[in-house]
Amino acid sequence: MTLDKSYQFDFGIGEAAPCYTKITAATVYTAEQGYGFKEIEKVAARDRKEPAALRRDFCIPMDTAFLVDLPNGRYNATLLLGDAITETVTTVKSGSGRLMLHKLRTGAGQFEKQSFSVQIDDGQLKLSFSGLAPRINAMDIVPSKQTTTIFLAGDSTVTDETEDNFPFAGWGQMLPQWFRAEVAVSNHAKSGRSSKSFIGEGRLDTILQSIQANDYLFIQFGHNDQKSDEERHTDPFTTYQEHLMRYIDAARERGAHPVLITSVQRRFFAPDGTIVDTHGEYLTAMRELAAAEQVPLIDLAERSKALFEALGPEETKSVFMWAAPGEFIHFPRGVEDNTHFQENGAIRIAKLVADGIRELRLQPLTLYLKS
Repeated sequence: MTLDKSYQFDFGIGEAAPCYTKITAATVYTAEQGYGFKEIEKVAARDRKEPAALRRDFCIPMDTAFLVDLPNGRYNATLLLGDAITETVTTVKSGSGRLMLHKLRTGAGQFEKQSFSVQIDDGQLKLSFSGLAPRINAMDIVPSKQTTTIFLAGDSTVTDETEDNFPFAGWGQMLPQWFRAEVAVSNHAKSGRSSKSFIGEGRLDTILQSIQANDYLFIQFGHNDQKSDEERHTDPFTTYQEHLMRYIDAARERGAHPVLITSVQRRFFAPDGTIVDTHGEYLTAMRELAAAEQVPLIDLAERSKALFEALGPEETKSVFMWAAPGEFIHFPRGVEDNTHFQENGAIRIAKLVADGIRELRLQPLTLYLKS
């Protein structure tokens, strides 16, 4: 497959629509073929005998992924989803659980075309399907030179959590669903990293291999800069600011736009119902650096504080990773975590970031935000 070629897949039964490659319930991925379902055990196909070629048939991909080998780069994917005779509900995630479409619902006889952009860095597009009644009728994949990519550098509150850790999720994992097709999100955040260790492990260098002029680099560190070990620890007004400047300078040298994001608050409440700040001078240091260097700042610490205080101690358990024994299959003994989010909570935090983008009027990102 070449970078300048488009790929069109027609899912279901029977003959493919003109110019499309047919994908059936038995089309399993192979490296030689370069596309197909990761697993076919839960994939079914139906033909409703409708006249429109792409709407008459479809696949039902229950908790599986469709894989396409692609050269690294930026792509626009357009999916057609629906069913002539019944309601459908489909969630689509890209890569390691990055949310693209969330519980998209169509009525009987209704079909939706949904587009989104992705940044491919590992040679493969992976789209995972789930939902109460998922469908995929057709898929077009087109190389895109117009896509603006947001690169994320951060820690576990931002990262893409793996499927076997569900419902753990970082807010960066949920950010794509707030954008239209003109914006892609490339999430390089990693659990346990500080502004220092992220650079030390070469993760900023990896971003710099792909970032282009007019892209964005969003930077959120602070949770792990407080740790005492040599690999991660920074001092707020010296080494912390110095490391943040390395991200800022690197982005600007490539014509990209840095954006600083203060660390999201933890779920620690004072007796009066207010949030107890655990980040201290790291927040002040980032705010002062943003002002001094004229870098846009999304004050996620303040935004999350307001949200958590409005929700209160009990309701915030639905934002953070609190679960009763047996509630989630991967955590049979339950969990009480006041730092990390479950998926629905990460969606809410991502919305706070999107609101910050809108208030800052970051262009062209603001133009492409979903309402």
